[in-house]
Amino acid sequence: MIRYALALGLASGTAAMVAAPVHAQEIEIETHGPVIELSVSESVTAQPDLVTVGAGVTSRAATAVEAMRLNSRQMQSVIDQIKALGVEDKDIQTTGINLNAQYDYDRNSQTQVFRGYQVSNRVSVKLRDVAGTGAALDALVSAGATDLSGPTFSIEDDESAKAMARERAIERAQARAQSYAKLFGYDGVEVMSVSESLSGSSPAPQMVMRAMDAEAAAAPVQPGQVSTGVNLTIKYEMVRDEG
Repeated sequence: MIRYALALGLASGTAAMVAAPVHAQEIEIETHGPVIELSVSESVTAQPDLVTVGAGVTSRAATAVEAMRLNSRQMQSVIDQIKALGVEDKDIQTTGINLNAQYDYDRNSQTQVFRGYQVSNRVSVKLRDVAGTGAALDALVSAGATDLSGPTFSIEDDESAKAMARERAIERAQARAQSYAKLFGYDGVEVMSVSESLSGSSPAPQMVMRAMDAEAAAAPVQPGQVSTGVNLTIKYEMVRDEG
């Protein structure tokens, strides 16, 4: 995939370029020919090698202390199951613990009636066995997880994929810049500046499951492919051969 944004300026003196960050220093570069700016996006798809899921436990009790204790026991069971799957401590992270008082509305008295406390605890889990994602989700539900979110597929180390995308983007931008130069009667182009922003792995759609039967918990999971790439902005000066 590639996008081109053409900006031509008939430069007869200098072309001012300001780098993207705020407060960056302005640099003056002398030019003799028109300046062309191309915005290029290139992505590479690959099979994911990492999947992230969220697992949560929600508990209710008459008192806050009781609700916290009950939730702690239930979440510990879930974490023990996660570790039994071969997941290391560094790949398990608590993302939120919430304690809230629960009320019901009494229509007769038109008042709020206190019902107890609710505690929810969630962890984010990185699974490196992508093929075993479905079985892992089943195991988490069996261990007491009352809701799941994800899975989100990604590439843990996508540097080689980004390097390939960068090479393709530069080749295509160079070819297009040369084409514009010929259209305007110039012999070629010279690179003036390059700026880059990265695009991460495209996540898969979110799947959320809540308190279900053990028989229904196991769901087929298809990882498919994810994309990663770069966005480049390249400025060229159109030049003529000397001689």
